Amino acid sequence: MSSLCITAAKLLSSRHFLYRLMYKRFTPVEWISGSNIYEINVRQYTPEGTFNAFAGHLPRLRDMGIEVLWFMPITPISKAVRQGSLGSYYACSDYTAINPEFGTLNDFKKTVQKAHELGFKVIIDWVANHTGWDHVWTKTHPEYYKRNEAGEFYDSNGWHDVIDLNFYDHHLRRDMIAAMKFWIEKCGIDGFRCDMAHLVPLDFWRQARTELDAIKPLYWLAETDDLTYLEVFDSWYTWRWMSATEKYMKLEKTMADLLHILDIYTHQVPPHVLPAWFTTNHDENSWNGTEYDKYGGAAKTLAVFSCTYKGLPLIYSGQEMPNRKRLKFFDKDPIEWSGHFELHEFYQTLLRLRRQHPALQSAEAPEIISVAADEPVLAFTRRSGDRQLIVVLNLSPNEVIVKLPSQYVKNELKDIFDGTKISPSSSVIPPLKSWDYKVFVD
Repeated sequence: MSSLCITAAKLLSSRHFLYRLMYKRFTPVEWISGSNIYEINVRQYTPEGTFNAFAGHLPRLRDMGIEVLWFMPITPISKAVRQGSLGSYYACSDYTAINPEFGTLNDFKKTVQKAHELGFKVIIDWVANHTGWDHVWTKTHPEYYKRNEAGEFYDSNGWHDVIDLNFYDHHLRRDMIAAMKFWIEKCGIDGFRCDMAHLVPLDFWRQARTELDAIKPLYWLAETDDLTYLEVFDSWYTWRWMSATEKYMKLEKTMADLLHILDIYTHQVPPHVLPAWFTTNHDENSWNGTEYDKYGGAAKTLAVFSCTYKGLPLIYSGQEMPNRKRLKFFDKDPIEWSGHFELHEFYQTLLRLRRQHPALQSAEAPEIISVAADEPVLAFTRRSGDRQLIVVLNLSPNEVIVKLPSQYVKNELKDIFDGTKISPSSSVIPPLKSWDYKVFVD
């Protein structure tokens, strides 16, 4: 579903709210620190559009450094009020069945097993707020749905192919959690990406996590920018950052605006929460354009940011090629793989660094480095003990020269891409070309 940005500033003014967040009782799984997430659009990933066909790409993705696989919804799609020829993944007709478009339940189980053997973790998209119009519950449990004054099912968000569930019905909650449990026990998944999480009552997610984490520790990613939901979730979407960077490229936002938003994500949420950074995803690609449509030459620069700032990078199907095509959402429209993965090594370099450098796994907040006020440069440092990393991003089409304040350069550092060196005695960076980036490590 499309993004819904929630204003965080008012929530952050509440000391009581911050107190509650500081004492969140859920602990993120250990393996998520320093990790990354790759979103899989099964329908469009291959001409076949099946789990078995996708599984052939697993060795390549593992070599690139991918660690967590996020499958978009794998459940069957409603036929009633279907959009396009195949419909939306997010209009579910049965929470405990497989979309036959993708294969069988056994095919998915084998794909998860193969992924686990290669060292991946697997999470699935969970759409709890609504179902399609012909979901099995519309016949077996119509009381699970909201009704208007005429007694009809309805959707309150303008998505005409789905209908809202009623979470004030406790039997619905019981059956929803049982459906989530099905995928943990039958297929061994490792977590959930929860679609439009803020449209579902927070206390349901608290209940679900309490019951499901008792089966196995899971990773919980919320599609939301509502800070209150961090009481339950380990990660949340950085919609405000994505929107601001897009407006920055249109000259509607300034560097000061970007730094203000970063301050919210960096300093005003608990240190164990991991923001999910991205330049594109299934919604953005289909409805708003590829990362190159939105960011042009800054697409790779912002990908460097996503991979090095505190949190987790989200990478969408095909970004490693890169895919410059807007994929249809409701119809078959495969990624046109060229056989040449131009950005494989780019992501491999960044993702391996995330796993190897302790500063990129540290809970300590990044520190913004002030450079000349008139320079369109975003620079920050991250530390863990005596280990250090400095990232410098030229967010402009012009060449710039940056001199880092000497107090930030503690050791001799070398850029992971071209080997450029800086040191406490020589902290002037060679001219940064249009949209250039440096990641200096010790």
